[in-house]
Amino acid sequence: MKSKVSLDAIKALREKTSASVGDVRQALESAGGNEAKALELLRQRGAAIAEKRQGRATGQGRVESYVHHDGRLGAIVEVNCETDFVARTPEFVQFCRDVAMHVAAMSPRHVRLEEAPAGGASGGEDPKGLCLLEQPFVKDQGTAVKDLLKALIAKTGENVVIRRFVRFTVGEPI
Repeated sequence: MKSKVSLDAIKALREKTSASVGDVRQALESAGGNEAKALELLRQRGAAIAEKRQGRATGQGRVESYVHHDGRLGAIVEVNCETDFVARTPEFVQFCRDVAMHVAAMSPRHVRLEEAPAGGASGGEDPKGLCLLEQPFVKDQGTAVKDLLKALIAKTGENVVIRRFVRFTVGEPI
């Protein structure tokens, strides 16, 4: 059942999600004005868009670094997208910075679950805890990194892939 929603409700949800006005209005109308339900509808739509884009080539992108304030810890990530236009957008740049910071803070060993050995590297670790995309995001423990990636894909309309990363700590054995 679709109902009319206020401009204030559309504006508030748009500020939270950065989704288009049309998508926000449609989600709120479909949810009968319920913001929580509309958020879930927008999340589902974003996941569907991300799934459709998955096979597209990603020949552009950005390499981003993070160095901790004391200079003893750092990370470099490569994030790819389809066009250089998207690679220069503030949302893409911020995503890359956030991923680099997350890698430095959370020490993932693999990008995807498929890359992790069964049972973890030492045989007893949970493979999900070792995979960047499966980890709870360091700035928002209620959101997984893969959910941030899906949201970026939905916002940009392009396939985005976290290709690789490396983490350095002073004094860490090689």
